[in-house]
Amino acid sequence: MLSTAPPPPPPADDYHHAATRKTKKLELKSHISARHCAWLAITVPFQLLIILFLNRASPSLPLPSAQLLRFQSAAPSLSGESAACKHGRIYVYNLPATLNQDLISNCEDLDPWSSRCNAVSNGGFGPPATGLDAVIPKKLSPAWFWTDMYASEVIYHTRVMNYKCRTSNSDEATAFYIPFYAGLAIGKYLWSKNYTSKDRDHHAQEMVNWVEKQDPFKNSNGSDHFIMLGRLTWDFRRLTDNDDEWGTKLIYMPSMKNVLRLGVEKSQWDDLEVSVPYPTAFHPRSESDIRIWQDFIRAKHRASLFTFVGATRKKIRNDFRGVLMDYCKSGTMCRVVDCSETLTQCYDGAPTILEAFSDSDFCLQPKGDGFTRRSAFDCMLAGSIPVYFWKGSFEYQYEWHLPSQASTYSVFIDRNVVRNDTSVIRRVLEGYSREEVRKMRETIIDFLPKMLYSRFDSALGLGVSDAFDVTMEKVLRRFKQQKMGKLVS
Repeated sequence: MLSTAPPPPPPADDYHHAATRKTKKLELKSHISARHCAWLAITVPFQLLIILFLNRASPSLPLPSAQLLRFQSAAPSLSGESAACKHGRIYVYNLPATLNQDLISNCEDLDPWSSRCNAVSNGGFGPPATGLDAVIPKKLSPAWFWTDMYASEVIYHTRVMNYKCRTSNSDEATAFYIPFYAGLAIGKYLWSKNYTSKDRDHHAQEMVNWVEKQDPFKNSNGSDHFIMLGRLTWDFRRLTDNDDEWGTKLIYMPSMKNVLRLGVEKSQWDDLEVSVPYPTAFHPRSESDIRIWQDFIRAKHRASLFTFVGATRKKIRNDFRGVLMDYCKSGTMCRVVDCSETLTQCYDGAPTILEAFSDSDFCLQPKGDGFTRRSAFDCMLAGSIPVYFWKGSFEYQYEWHLPSQASTYSVFIDRNVVRNDTSVIRRVLEGYSREEVRKMRETIIDFLPKMLYSRFDSALGLGVSDAFDVTMEKVLRRFKQQKMGKLVS
């Protein structure tokens, strides 16, 4: 059972404070003859035309796969990147293939019920999306994929291999990334009683045994290392060696006690965990893609006050999702997508879900298997305002990516109040004026780039950071300040 003591206050939100650079004016006192001036006037424009032609002639690269990036030995060129890497650089360990690449190669064996090959394809993005022509602008179709909500381990590994601040020299690194696919490794062992606790810990123990032997880890005892965990934090927090207990004990292994953990949901009582956005289906190729989508959801006509997308859990007594489902089905202001009736229409990023969220001002977000849900990000992606019923769904979650004041982009209604009177949902939401709704939606539109994962082969443009960029900068800043003995914000 979790402690009832309140968690520590959240760290100060500093991502709005962008670093500024001072520029200097250079005064050149030249004594160039008229003939030299004429020569410069002819050659400089000619050289610029050549550069422009070569730039346009360069073909765009295909979307790389995790397999290709896995064996890339040289880090990206850093010759002009010093200013962009002011917080340091990241060294990526070349782990044994059994801890990442082999898991992808054996994707048919990752889940006891179905293949996970689609989920781990395309560097974690999954297959290109289809059937969205009536829901999204046509020119954005190539930027949409059927991305699995637990694909973050593959996505982050693929992205970091091409990251501008990656280094192949461990001696100059500020941070060390452990590309272990812990979530993929544990998936097949979670649901069956045929496996022991030792089976569930097998891959994690192999990773720890390998990392412990590396000099950078020995030097810092792991305090400048980080890992991405693609599943909920509770899947990695087994307390005992009882074979009937859930998950792996990765987080409680002694060598992991100082390692920073990124994940789609964090434990509110663990300062070494940081939650990052769930991946959605939209992976913009450029800043233009983002602007087009922002304009689209800003102008969208919304016929419903609120929407609920989900499935009831009949085996759970007093299931809160069932309370919401019954209320929505009996009213006129709520749009419903009942996933227990339309399972094939409720896969990640499905047109049915996107269309429902795009048509509503608000979306109801009860907790899922954990406090958070991928659905909340699908909701905000569509410009809909999330309505939470557990404070754990937003407090201390996604602090690097979302505004510190949750009330600027979301609504909270205590679930116990709803159980006593479900009509409170409609009364609360109708209490927001059209201007208040517009402002909340505009807040979501503004931070949207920071909750998206762009395509691996694209750059969003100067000054535009996606969820991965924000995360890496924050990790590097944290470790740099840590090494300087400063308080990390």
